[in-house]
Amino acid sequence: MLRGGSVKSIYELHGEGKSIRQIARLLQVSRNSVRKYLRAPGIPVAKSRPGRARVLEPYEGHLRQRLSEGVENAVVLLREIRALGYQGGYSTVKAYLQPLRRAREEPLTTRYETEPGEQAQVDLGCFRYHSADGKMRRVWAFVMVLSWSRAIYVEFLPQVDTATFIHCHLNAMEHFGGMVERYLYDNTKLVVLGREADGEVQFNARFLDFGLRLGFTITLCKPYRAQTKGRVESGVKYVRHNFWPSARFTDVADLNQQARTWCAAVADVRVHGTTFEQPAVRLEQERLVLRALPGRERLLPFLREERIVGRDNYVRWERACYGVPGNWAHKSVQVQANEEIVEIWDGSQRLAVHPRASRPGQHLKALGQWALVTAHSNPPSREALAYELPTVEVERRPLSFYEPTGRGW
Repeated sequence: MLRGGSVKSIYELHGEGKSIRQIARLLQVSRNSVRKYLRAPGIPVAKSRPGRARVLEPYEGHLRQRLSEGVENAVVLLREIRALGYQGGYSTVKAYLQPLRRAREEPLTTRYETEPGEQAQVDLGCFRYHSADGKMRRVWAFVMVLSWSRAIYVEFLPQVDTATFIHCHLNAMEHFGGMVERYLYDNTKLVVLGREADGEVQFNARFLDFGLRLGFTITLCKPYRAQTKGRVESGVKYVRHNFWPSARFTDVADLNQQARTWCAAVADVRVHGTTFEQPAVRLEQERLVLRALPGRERLLPFLREERIVGRDNYVRWERACYGVPGNWAHKSVQVQANEEIVEIWDGSQRLAVHPRASRPGQHLKALGQWALVTAHSNPPSREALAYELPTVEVERRPLSFYEPTGRGW
């Protein structure tokens, strides 16, 4: 059957005096088709096709029964009715189930507005990138958003552990100019190790100590309710869609410098879609009520990371090795670093200071690193040996030994 445009052209060409042959040639259709439309009293209407037998009809009772029991997965139901003899396809089952499934309504969420200096929300996001060697790699983004001002802090990390997570908090607090009363988290292992059967939270001991020493309250989202911290969830998405696509960097330090510039020049000066104000302007007001950070002596335990010295008197940190003077092999020390230097401490005693490594795998030797190491030889350890068992000797007798002796067997 011809489309409406072709039928219209047939009538127009015929009105211009064109013959059936000419119309057929111009429209590249058969003369019989042209003749059929010209002879018809009106525009022909396509005949409806006879209805196909409903292949699902014998199995509708089973499907409805299973739907009433809460089973809505089309793949599962297809497997069940095929065992009953169904010969049709998946799309038929899916189309049949679609109008019968229960409508999933998102539960209403109470919007909670905070006062200045009351709350900040923290989250981590995984960001993938193409490395210089053509491989797909990833970094982690630490994102903190002040709930009232919507000011944002972003720091990228090659890996995440409790020490780096705490360090990012201190960097963010310094960036904002102080602390809020409560920090809101999801149930990440960096904050929560688990929950007891009665719902009691098992906190990460080191992070809990960090919160207690600084004097802020750790608040958790309900499990599987990440929208409770919607501000920072939106913040991570904003970083992913606004900053990340145009990021071009040489290393993580360069990436973080670009992120700081983006926060100051883009994220914090835009007019926020909820507050209709610039976060930077609101941050100036919020800073008036932020609490000051405690003294440096209270922060020192969190500025250092525990490491075990190797048998060669090197401490491995951030993919480089830093020497320790004296005999510290297999002992625990603390590493404190900034963007320029790396310090190695034992409590209040500073053992070594190194410039920060410029490339992965670099070894920085300390003065007198092996001065107290003496050459000595240990007795060789005893080697466990296998044992070969002796061959079992079997007595050999002549055949005459088995000849009958005249007595019955």
